[in-house]
Amino acid sequence: MSYCVNCGVELEPSLRTCPLCNTPVMNPNEKEKEISPSPYPVNKGQVETVKRKDLGILLSVVLTATSLTCLLLNLLVFNASLWSLLVIGICICLFVFTFPAVFYSKTPFYLSLLADGVAVAIYLFLISRLTSSDIWFWQLGLPIVILLTGMIELYALLTKILPFTMLSGALYLFIEIPAFCVSLELLICHLLDHPYAITWSAVVLTVCVIIDIAFITILTKKRLRNEVRRRLHF
Repeated sequence: MSYCVNCGVELEPSLRTCPLCNTPVMNPNEKEKEISPSPYPVNKGQVETVKRKDLGILLSVVLTATSLTCLLLNLLVFNASLWSLLVIGICICLFVFTFPAVFYSKTPFYLSLLADGVAVAIYLFLISRLTSSDIWFWQLGLPIVILLTGMIELYALLTKILPFTMLSGALYLFIEIPAFCVSLELLICHLLDHPYAITWSAVVLTVCVIIDIAFITILTKKRLRNEVRRRLHF
């Protein structure tokens, strides 16, 4: 038997409201959970995935528009110097650097790296157009770009055709570092018309040779190699 929570009158089991005060009859044992409406739409929407082609179009339009607008500003308004060459060079580099990721992901690494080197060389050449002399470009800038590109290409080739580990990769790196430093110092000597000699690069060469000898010893001794891998967790 149940009673009205408002007036206390006895209620029949079949009643839904009190006959005296019309208070709704609430049975705790039969109370249904009230479901509040969701504030979100019932139909789930899905944003369309951006295609690589669309990103490529956007990037091309932005870089082209930037280059052309800066060129027009340079020719028509701020024409004291060809500063727009710097902006155009940066746009070329950005386009080349992002080409494999945006336009064609299957571009061979060696070809992509070569294109990056060419783009940097073009940018340095454009910078040389703004200087009083371009000797630094032909005798220092361009040779450095060629040297770095060739060394990175060589490093990638070694890691591909030879067994690669963290130790062997470090060995290749410490072989190329002194080679680059010595070449750089000789190029500077040539640019400044000084006698060919190595000074600061000799220090780098000495340190790297010692490190290379240590790496070679570790790589040739299995117990040392395993101990280093165990301690360094690789």
